[in-house]
Amino acid sequence: MRRHTATALAATLLATGLTPVLLATSASAAVAKHYDDFNGDGRRDLAYRGLGDVDRDGGTVTVVYGTAGGLDTAHPQLIHQDSPGIPGGGEEDDMFGETLAGADLNKDGYADLVVGNPSEHVGSVEYRGTVTIVWGSKSGLSGGTNLDPKSGAGGRFGRDVATGDFTGDGSPDLAVIGNEEAWLYRGAFTKAGGTGSVSKIDKAGAGWYSHGLAAGKVNGDGRTDLVVLGTQYEAGDVPRHRVWFLKGSSSGLTSGPYKTFTTEPWSAAIGDFDKNGYGDIAVGLPDQSGGKGAVTVWRGTSSGPSGSTTFTQATSGVSGSPEAGDSFGYAVSAADANGDGHADLAVGVPQEDVDGRADQGGVHFFRGGSGGLSGARSSWIPQTVTGPADESAYFGSSLRLRDLTADGRADLALGADSAVVLRGTSTVPTTGGAIPLPEFGGGFLD
Repeated sequence: MRRHTATALAATLLATGLTPVLLATSASAAVAKHYDDFNGDGRRDLAYRGLGDVDRDGGTVTVVYGTAGGLDTAHPQLIHQDSPGIPGGGEEDDMFGETLAGADLNKDGYADLVVGNPSEHVGSVEYRGTVTIVWGSKSGLSGGTNLDPKSGAGGRFGRDVATGDFTGDGSPDLAVIGNEEAWLYRGAFTKAGGTGSVSKIDKAGAGWYSHGLAAGKVNGDGRTDLVVLGTQYEAGDVPRHRVWFLKGSSSGLTSGPYKTFTTEPWSAAIGDFDKNGYGDIAVGLPDQSGGKGAVTVWRGTSSGPSGSTTFTQATSGVSGSPEAGDSFGYAVSAADANGDGHADLAVGVPQEDVDGRADQGGVHFFRGGSGGLSGARSSWIPQTVTGPADESAYFGSSLRLRDLTADGRADLALGADSAVVLRGTSTVPTTGGAIPLPEFGGGFLD
């Protein structure tokens, strides 16, 4: 899940129709092994929000393809609403690529890219929003189809997106936020715009408003589960900041427990940090304690999440000290970076001061192990790995841990104004030989 730009960072970090692509696909093709392998070569690709072209508005997505020799950073693909086959047209205040997810939605052996554009104007409806599926193929991403919002979903449709086989039927599904509600689109999907059934994900009668999503496997039953970040209004219109767990099931998603926080949850990631077979939910809370920030890990069990541990920069073994406005937990990402079978956790601290420079930022890297995460197994990666920078670099506001080199260890992509990939090793991602990413505007594919 990607939390959108915070108030403190906003100033700095900051019709539609159907375009069928008439390409034949094999009915016998297997679902792509990786949800981010857009050209089906067996290697993960990297997609993120790109830089706006000087002569075009509306948002861009940059795609860097993985190859046998590593990421092909010399030949990035730029995708926007003025690209051939992509529905709509770029407009000044569009946000094409503000949210991203991937999955082989039409089960042709190539992962597809889901692109949210929550501020898109559609006809006379301002900020209705769109979600575009850009289709994978042997030659990469090409052509797109807009997802039809259900009645009631039109209102910044695409504010967040997440994919997974929530029903366990072998067809990837798609969760979308629109009009402060979450919606489940069941697979499979077609290039002509077809989907399975669609339903609202709502706590009926509870005054629930959704703003973020995270998908992963928590209870060990093989189906993907969903975590919804939102606000629930109780008696007297009292807002409660909550994370809500929904269990994947053959009928869709089944409502489970929720956890309440004193400040708004901005980010979430799921990983099995203690390798017990159940995914743990890491929740980023950058506003906690006057902006010092925190990350709470809600531990997975066979019946869903239960019990939690909270980490801050005051946790024993964690480098540095908490300061107001650091925003520890602004971004989180989980995967196994050292190949030991335990998921690890990267935590962005984009407003940390470094070497006397304000808001340089960095990342705390927590290694998983027996008993889960521990401050004693944490490391600090400051902004300085990318070289000198001015104040307000906000490094670590965007994170993604995934194995981009096919060596069995997740690599850490991170950045803000600029971005790099740090290779996974047998211990922690190495700062040596950092790979610069081209055309980076922020916000990685989930």
